[in-house]
Amino acid sequence: MSAANLPSGPSPLRLAFVPLLCALLVLTACKGGPAAEAQAKNGDAPKEADAVPVEAASASRRAVAASYTGTAALEARGESQVVAKTSGVALAVLVEEGQQIRAGQPLVRLDPDRARLAVAQSQAQMSKLENNYRRAQQLVGQQMVSASDVDQLKYDLDNARAQYRMAALELSYTNVLAPISGVIASRSIKTGNFVQINTPIFRIIDNSQLEATLNVPERELSTLKAGQPVVLQVDALPGKTFTGKVDRIAPVVDSGSGTFRVVCAFTGDQMLQPGMFGRIRIDYDQRADALVVPRVALLDDGDPAVFVVRDKKVTRVPVKLGYADGEWIEVREGLKSGDRVVTAGKVALRDGSAVQVIGDPVPAAVAAKAEAGSKQ
Repeated sequence: MSAANLPSGPSPLRLAFVPLLCALLVLTACKGGPAAEAQAKNGDAPKEADAVPVEAASASRRAVAASYTGTAALEARGESQVVAKTSGVALAVLVEEGQQIRAGQPLVRLDPDRARLAVAQSQAQMSKLENNYRRAQQLVGQQMVSASDVDQLKYDLDNARAQYRMAALELSYTNVLAPISGVIASRSIKTGNFVQINTPIFRIIDNSQLEATLNVPERELSTLKAGQPVVLQVDALPGKTFTGKVDRIAPVVDSGSGTFRVVCAFTGDQMLQPGMFGRIRIDYDQRADALVVPRVALLDDGDPAVFVVRDKKVTRVPVKLGYADGEWIEVREGLKSGDRVVTAGKVALRDGSAVQVIGDPVPAAVAAKAEAGSKQ
């Protein structure tokens, strides 16, 4: 076939090479441009990941205490519900709510007229029988009165004497007396009210000593003892602490709940009141020179461990823990004094991660890079 007979335009073979050439150009561009070639000529290493900003604290030595904490409401050690033991009109109410009283102090005077009449009646009957009994004793020797009649008179006299004592007791009930010393917590009577027998009229609490009862797990039975110091904080008085002691411990464990009762006692304070809800801490052991770190430094991934900062990197270090005291926790093994542990930013870290501790001097290269970025 002559050249004049060849078809005009691109041949199919040329068209097949066009996509292949484009693919080769794209691959060459992806392998690096002038910047990559310059980095290769200068021998620079590939860029490393940026350091993670963290906060850190040093392991230090301080006194720590082993303690048990719980919550409970304060209760008065002594309490009495005063009731009327007889009926009558209240002629005078002698105390008010909030008033300090002593045992035996009069609280209310009830109308005594009916009780006095009952005393006078029983006294007259008793006097009559006493005279009859004395005459009968004189006549029995003369055989003018039988021995059985004398015995009957003696029985009647004893009965009359008992009735007289009962009437006198009823008369004493018209003066309502305080059964215990303390403070009047509530009053439900007014002057002029008619009071029914067995009606509650006062509530008295002995606030000279307050108590708080904790239900403690049985695993603490061997550590808590009577006399151990107790620290109390109440929600109603923020920022204030009160001291007390373990007063008594129940000798048995409740089989249903697996707990035992621990009663803490606090000396009466004008600021503390029964019914206040508080947080209680019982210190049962102390170490004067313990190695501690902040509790927030502990990792939440199983066995106790912390991230220790060494040469701008972190190392995961397992630790053996001791006592926990507030925001501090004792480290028995794994660290030494002065080791820096990460306290904030732990979530983004892995063993060997590069870090920048907030507050430490920034490396010159990082500072230069930040300055260049700000100028752009």
